[in-house]
Amino acid sequence: MLAELVAFMGTVDLSPLWVTLKTTGTAIVIVVVLGLAAAYFSLKMPERIQDLADSLFTIPMVLPPTVCGFLLLLLLGRNSPVGQWFIDIGFPLVFSWPATVIAATVVAFPLMYRSARGAFEGIDRNMLDAARTLGWSEPKIFVRLMMPLAWSSIAAGTVLAFARALGEFGATLFLAGNYLGVTRTIPIAIYFEWMNGNVEAALFWTCVILIFSFAVILLVNRLGRRATEYRGGRTKSHGVKKVA
Repeated sequence: MLAELVAFMGTVDLSPLWVTLKTTGTAIVIVVVLGLAAAYFSLKMPERIQDLADSLFTIPMVLPPTVCGFLLLLLLGRNSPVGQWFIDIGFPLVFSWPATVIAATVVAFPLMYRSARGAFEGIDRNMLDAARTLGWSEPKIFVRLMMPLAWSSIAAGTVLAFARALGEFGATLFLAGNYLGVTRTIPIAIYFEWMNGNVEAALFWTCVILIFSFAVILLVNRLGRRATEYRGGRTKSHGVKKVA
């Protein structure tokens, strides 16, 4: 059995793993930054504009991935002004590795945005007003007050967005294609290996993505729990000091 496993591993091309890690890692950084910024600034908009922005930011979550991929292809393809501009500067997006990042970012962004927005909405406005009364600037309030209070929800949103980016298939295939070592991620590899009758390889990649997803989710959940316990301990200690 061990010899067969070693022989099988010798035949497996591991490039989908590296493409997936590189794509998901890059996409999640972009998603976290854009998601937090969108959640924060959308709450400062007038209500009517806020509803419009919220719908726009959330719609990729309810659209089928293939529809997202098709729309991205129309927007960034060779026949679009945006796509042609990128071609003119020597940086074509479609069927390239950056296209995998764009697809993963678009489909994962709503999960981060909704989690962050819900957390920011749940913060007591009186605390924010008190911080402003003390002379805190808006950036300081965001970093020192809003982010720590919303950390658990932000961590959960990061996990969900990471898992969504990790498992993205439809939009990636539409926009980036299936190029081995360039745009073939693990979900795409699973599909094409199965279509080509290579069930063992498809099963191998399925196990890889299951194990990897479980490990990342477990790690982030533990970090979020520790942060929550730390904040709870600080709150209790402050309460003791005030009583004393």
